[in-house]
This record gives sequence, structure tokens and C-alpha cells, in this order.
Amino acid sequence: MSQADPATAPPSWPVGADEAYAAARRGLADAEQELRDQVERVAAARRALPPGPLLADYRFAEGPTDLDRAEPIREVRLRELFDGHPTLFLYHLMFAPDATEACPMCSMWVDGFHGVLPHLLRHTAVAVVAKAPLPRLRAWARSRGWADLRIVSSHGTSFNADVRAEYPDGTQRPMVSVLRAEGERVRHLYSAPASFPDGGERGIDLLSPVWNVLDLLPTGRGDWYAGNDYVAEPGAGRSAPR
Repeated sequence: MSQADPATAPPSWPVGADEAYAAARRGLADAEQELRDQVERVAAARRALPPGPLLADYRFAEGPTDLDRAEPIREVRLRELFDGHPTLFLYHLMFAPDATEACPMCSMWVDGFHGVLPHLLRHTAVAVVAKAPLPRLRAWARSRGWADLRIVSSHGTSFNADVRAEYPDGTQRPMVSVLRAEGERVRHLYSAPASFPDGGERGIDLLSPVWNVLDLLPTGRGDWYAGNDYVAEPGAGRSAPR
């Protein structure tokens, strides 16, 4: 996308706005640019992290690409999930072995990753892992329409506990990880849970367009929480507020 000379760019407000609005919007633009620069600094620091540990040769359960088929189920190594890419972006879906459905917020994040999957696959492998048994996990993926996403179950393994994607009591923890292939081994580079060390949320909100759009609205995000009850409804894209 070509960039015009900023000096000739029109303002970010329509004709008819008064000076009070224009002044406030100019001040906000300065704050937004500061935020942009801070995001860039944090991204650079993230890329500059020293190498993390080499991971064990974990084995997961995976089914056919076609989510309507139940068989065959095969064992797949963590290293195989890279699909020829040097890196793997992994979403740790909060879906406990005894749960009947996945976390609504996690499902919302994966909805977004699925929507931009062709773009992501130009740069990295992408997979979703959960501790729920594979048949239940695949049924959930089918209900969400997650075609083409690699969906694997870590049920019966120590993977979730080892990478800290669950709490000591077994409660699942929503998280993203970036891993790198080194020969036949896999090295951990970065993980981010959905909450910060201080307990506050928004740990991975920048990865979902939903939160960023809500933050643009006059009502903000409020205390809204995603639900699992409306995604599959006909005409969900035109649904009324809930």
C-alpha cells in the first residue's frame, strides 16, 4: 500500500467538526502514536529473548483433515506440526478432559486465527492443542467451522503441565506459544497467557480484532464475555445485540 505524504493527509475527522473536537483528536493521535511505538519496542524485545528450553518429543492424537470423519486417528509428534515451516504458532485451547465445551473466549480467539489462516500460513505453521479427548475436541472444532486448522489433543500427556498451559490443580490456562524447529528438536521461544503476572487480563487481547474494535466504541468492552451460544446461529453476522 503506497503511503501519501503525511503533511498533505486530511485530518482524521469529518468536515463540520468544531475546534474542541479537532484539538482533542490531535491529542489522541499523539497518544496513539506513542502506543504504536511502545508496541514496536515490546515486539523487538520479544524477538530478542534468549533461546528457551528444548522441549520433549511430545506425541499428540490427530484425526483426518476432514472434521466430518472420525478415523483414522494417528499419533503425531510435536515436530511434525511445523509442516515444513521453521516456526509454529500454537494456541492452547482451554478445554479440560471432563468439559463438555471449550472456553468461549478461547473459541473466539481461535475463530479469529481460523479467519486469517491463509495469511498466517505464509509465515508460520499454526495448530490448536487442547487436553480434551480427541473425539470431543474434533466435535467442537466441527461445530465452530474450524476447517483446515490442525487440531491435536494432548490428552494423557504432560505437555500442558510442562509448558505451563495449566495450573497445578489441572485447571486449563488459555495461552499462545511460539516454537522453533531445530533439526528434529523443538525449542520454546515465547509463551503468553491470557492474563498478566499481576492477575489482570488482556494478556493476548492484541491477537483478537474483537477487543480492539470494542475499544473503539463509545461503550468500550465493558464486562462483556464471549459466548458459545450464538456463533452457529443462522445470520449470526447480522444478529441483534445481546
